[in-house]
Amino acid sequence: MAIDKKTKEIKKAEPEKEIVKDAEEKKVSKTPKKKVVSGILSIDATFNNTKVLFTDKMGNTLFWSSAGSLGFKGAKKGTPFAASKVGDVIGSKAAVLGVKDASVVVLGVGSGREPAIRAFMAHGIEITSISDATPVPHNGPQAKKPRRV
Repeated sequence: MAIDKKTKEIKKAEPEKEIVKDAEEKKVSKTPKKKVVSGILSIDATFNNTKVLFTDKMGNTLFWSSAGSLGFKGAKKGTPFAASKVGDVIGSKAAVLGVKDASVVVLGVGSGREPAIRAFMAHGIEITSISDATPVPHNGPQAKKPRRV
């Protein structure tokens, strides 16, 4: 607060408008900051959820999404429809970034494996390779000891 000596009125400082002006100047643009021509699409399809991650060729994460983050709840997260919606979101983001081709790495045995890839391809992005990196146990857990009665 400041007192004006001539009119003897109390004037309030207006820092709120300055903060608003700074926020308006720092708006994030929708145009991408860098162009990526090719990348890696990692799909983690479990029985309960489908997670999709898009990285550049070096492995740096560019964007990701999952069925849960799109608003699907409970058992609906593991459905092929939810997986196709996740693939659609990632495909649209990749198309804005200028991606022309991608290689796909699939993990898991869920029902969202193929729908996520098909929805991603619908945005005009060419799939160069599809590899399955689902972990397979070589021996598994140790069996229980026989019960002694």
